[in-house]
Amino acid sequence: MTVASNLSAIRESIARAAKRAGRQPEHIALMAVIKTFPPEKILEAYAAGQRLFGENRVQEFAEKFGSLSELRDAEFHMIGHLQSNKAGKAAEIFCAVDSLDSVKLVERLNAAAEKLGKTLEVLIEVNVGGEEAKSGIAPDSSELESILIAAPEWKNLHIRGLMTVPPFTEDPEGARPYFRQLRELRDRLAARNLPFVSLDVLSMGMSHDFEVAIEEGSTCVRLGTAIFGTRTTP
Repeated sequence: MTVASNLSAIRESIARAAKRAGRQPEHIALMAVIKTFPPEKILEAYAAGQRLFGENRVQEFAEKFGSLSELRDAEFHMIGHLQSNKAGKAAEIFCAVDSLDSVKLVERLNAAAEKLGKTLEVLIEVNVGGEEAKSGIAPDSSELESILIAAPEWKNLHIRGLMTVPPFTEDPEGARPYFRQLRELRDRLAARNLPFVSLDVLSMGMSHDFEVAIEEGSTCVRLGTAIFGTRTTP
């Protein structure tokens, strides 16, 4: 199977899942996760019409960046855990960061974006499963509240929504309660009409469970192996 044929099949699956949920397929973005995959694979996806990409590591994308600089209309998002000391480089090479998880990181990222004269779209990562090994803010944490309340101070960041990586289960249905939890959290926060916070993005769902995520309200699914095949490098 080629990257192009994989993308075509996935888009059909997205459309079917959207139909089951009474939603429009065009309201669900497909993000190609490029972690460990070489520029050649990314260019192949681009040639097949893919424009939205996500990377997990700053250094890895920095090494690919030169080979992809001509893709002017492509969007590259940072989706992995971002250490605050790498905020400057992330602000430089990404157009968005989908994994905010602390006030400290928000402050560093906002300062870096200001220095570059750019505005970054950002998502807050929520650890819905309470897993110690995963990054993200607890749904009921004061850290989450602090970021949202102080949003007017982050002049160079635009909070667009929430992201999560639920606990892994072999059965995709096992992720449904976690996806539902994030959607319900988003709905509660959106009802507060917080200034300078728009919560139209729910980034949830990966290669094995994205259809369930769509049924639960995801607006962006993040797929890597389903597009590019098995990862062969660490």
